[in-house]
Amino acid sequence: MARTRHHQAGYVFKKGSNWYVRYREDVLLEDGSFKRIQKCRRLANATGQYRTKRAAKQLVDEIIGPLNDGASKPESTMSLNQFIEVAYLPYVSDQKRPSTYSGYKNIWLRYVQPNGGVALRDVRTFEAEQMLKIIARQGDLSRTTLGHIKHFLSGVFRFARRQGVLHTPNPMHDVEIPKCRPAGETYAYSLEEETQMLAILPEPAATVVAMAAFTGARKGELRGLTWENYDGSEIRVMKSVWRNHVDEPKRPKSKAAIPVIAPLKALLERHRARCGNVRRGFIFSNEQGRPMNLEALAVDVIRPALGKADLPWYGWHAFRRGLATNLHRLGVSDKVIQQILRHANVTTTMNIYVKTVSVDAANAMKTLETMCATTVQPQRFGSSHLM
Repeated sequence: MARTRHHQAGYVFKKGSNWYVRYREDVLLEDGSFKRIQKCRRLANATGQYRTKRAAKQLVDEIIGPLNDGASKPESTMSLNQFIEVAYLPYVSDQKRPSTYSGYKNIWLRYVQPNGGVALRDVRTFEAEQMLKIIARQGDLSRTTLGHIKHFLSGVFRFARRQGVLHTPNPMHDVEIPKCRPAGETYAYSLEEETQMLAILPEPAATVVAMAAFTGARKGELRGLTWENYDGSEIRVMKSVWRNHVDEPKRPKSKAAIPVIAPLKALLERHRARCGNVRRGFIFSNEQGRPMNLEALAVDVIRPALGKADLPWYGWHAFRRGLATNLHRLGVSDKVIQQILRHANVTTTMNIYVKTVSVDAANAMKTLETMCATTVQPQRFGSSHLM
């Protein structure tokens, strides 16, 4: 049964130093039914441009206009939390990777939910930016983490617009990330560090580390590598494993072949022999033939071994950044590095994955110093220029 739409002008009144408007709207109840209730919204400070009631009334249409013309739906009266829980997260679960769903749910529960009681339609750019500021203060978060939260909320509002729940612009579009703690610098393993690791790690940890260091495969891709996709000269990345979920790689471009260098080939052949010369299945597997738990391998085997040698452990992704950096040091072109890491664009490769190595920076400055010594003549000052 269609709901009757009632045209209303709203009642504007002043309370304290602010103008408010009182009006009625249909709201969606938890049982799915609708109820018409009275609501009150702040319009503006009763100063400056809006010091008069007549001026304040100019802002009323922004709130009541969508109700009068039918553009605003009662579904938009759901709280931000309710919409995320009953609409957005089920969509993400159905359409996105399990790891993406898990990450989004964690962002909602940890950061957004304590601040998500506001009605979906009432979140404007101002409210969204204030929400990010509150989240930043409560958690002492880095700029990177706040960027992830903004991206998540922007996705929520894009989905609401696609579903016809909202017809207003995405409020996250012009939100600025508040001043906060800068993100920590990520690490890239050098070839020298990787060589030290391979000399002290037991098997199969050494072969797993070599695969990470010399192919740049992501952790999930390492777990998903199979003997069927290895021909002795290259290995094709076709699967990615997150927890117990076997899925496609992160992006279509991630499905590609990576050349296998001779040292890695030798390690792989010895690893295959230890596994009974198998030709099928996951290259790095547990006793049940399932993908190996690389986090457990790092905790139980790699970290203790590196600790005894005073070598730090920076995680699996440090090998991927390390490959990009090491190839760059060797003079490999940016586009080739991008191809090996299977990035969608070369900007990601160069800005995020290639790290400046201190020894390279020092050598570069020495080269500059030598050139300056031969091409730049020091300026001679007379005694009148001396203080």
